[in-house]
Amino acid sequence: MKDNIKNTYLAADFGGGSGRIIAGSLLHGKLELEEVHRFSNRQVKLGNHVYWDFPALFEDMKTGLKLAAQKGYAVKGIGIDTWGVDFGLIDKNGNLLSNPICYRDARTDGMPAKVFKVLDEQQHYTTTGIQVMAINTLFQLYSMKQNRDPQLEIAHQLLFMPDLFAYLLTGEKNVEYTIASTSQLLNAKERNWDFDMIDRLGLKRSLFGKITPPGNVIGKLSKDIADELGIAQVDVIAVGSHDTASAVVSAPIEKGEKGCYVSCGTWSLLGAETKEPLINKQTFEENFTNEGGVENTIRFLKNISGLWILQETRRQWIREGDNISFKDIDKMLLTEKSANVYIDPDYAPFGKPGNMPSKIDEFLKKTGQALPQSKGQYALCILESLAMTYRYYIESLEKLLGEKTEVVHLIGGGVKDVNLCRFTANVTGKKITAGPVEATAIGNIAVQLIAQGTIKDVAQARHEFCSDDLKIYEPEDSAAWDAKYQDYLKYKWALQD
Repeated sequence: MKDNIKNTYLAADFGGGSGRIIAGSLLHGKLELEEVHRFSNRQVKLGNHVYWDFPALFEDMKTGLKLAAQKGYAVKGIGIDTWGVDFGLIDKNGNLLSNPICYRDARTDGMPAKVFKVLDEQQHYTTTGIQVMAINTLFQLYSMKQNRDPQLEIAHQLLFMPDLFAYLLTGEKNVEYTIASTSQLLNAKERNWDFDMIDRLGLKRSLFGKITPPGNVIGKLSKDIADELGIAQVDVIAVGSHDTASAVVSAPIEKGEKGCYVSCGTWSLLGAETKEPLINKQTFEENFTNEGGVENTIRFLKNISGLWILQETRRQWIREGDNISFKDIDKMLLTEKSANVYIDPDYAPFGKPGNMPSKIDEFLKKTGQALPQSKGQYALCILESLAMTYRYYIESLEKLLGEKTEVVHLIGGGVKDVNLCRFTANVTGKKITAGPVEATAIGNIAVQLIAQGTIKDVAQARHEFCSDDLKIYEPEDSAAWDAKYQDYLKYKWALQD
């Protein structure tokens, strides 16, 4: 049909477990989405390190672009978003020196303590406004420095994951602001590299290229790539290149609303949109972060381990011979009774790959709790604990912002988990809006449309693309869930250093 010739924008969306190429076409003011290609994203243990299989990811991205061309889409732009903090190093000849190492690698274990022997931790936070997490780029680089990694000596420039994909599509080196802000290497107020800190850590200034805001054209698809894929030399556009920055673009936040968002997937990122960084003694003590957003906003938020714990638990059951699906788990929970036992999702061992049910058992034993007696009870333990953690940090957020939130917007793939949405409403006592599911892809494409002048701004995108098909959850059994929450609080910090 003729409408197959409509202008289309492609979102290359890379998550920690999978990637997708999503085609977004604007027709009569409505954004139509199609998943063109989905592929897995694996962490590969090789020797002493855990790597991303970057060549496979790049090839899968090209496959998706090629399939879009074969479907007859008139592609006008490509935007790329990925998870945060990870990077590749490019030499002076433009070659990638190594497969990027995954943030779940053990090389950063204990590294914050070493860094804060060189830097004053509170002063460092006052400058960067970033939550201290061992996975952050700062600690990855300092680990390389401490271990005299020869890559640092020959590296010409650091490119974060979305910038690296874009570079290999266009030949242009770009460092996009929202992804750079996850590094813990920026001055939050100046929104540029903190070169004083970089110097004190003994890192080369030349690694850190000029930062550009989202919504800029990086370059054209190279002729070689375009010819290979059968696609025109279209614009590759810097979007909110950190996947959460793109997701927040599609959070259905109304002007003047007192609400917050939770971008829920492998990670849960809970926060609010602000105009300026919020940095003070209280935000430092609560370890909240100030990451860059689209249209010069700040994502004031807390990074929380998300559905990764359930994903890794399922992977262990599969390794043990039970080819269980998430749909199977959902069915279990229709009749399963909670064991009323709770974990702290932020407990450090939960962040590493491995036998997650055993790690849960270890936590429960150490905190004097009973062990789940079925797979359904393990799932309930994880999901209830995650919802409790949302409440904990929503209350922290409210104290830091100085106002109560009236609504919580759950966005991203995690909203497909009805139980997580329902539990969150019950334990927070707040109205929950769930959706859009494709928050990241919608936000990615929206920024492309803004960059090309097709729509005006984020407010228009939220109004036109993100307010339909939302599911609403109202709290139930508030008293019972408040009692469960009080039990959870006994264990929230039980095993933290």
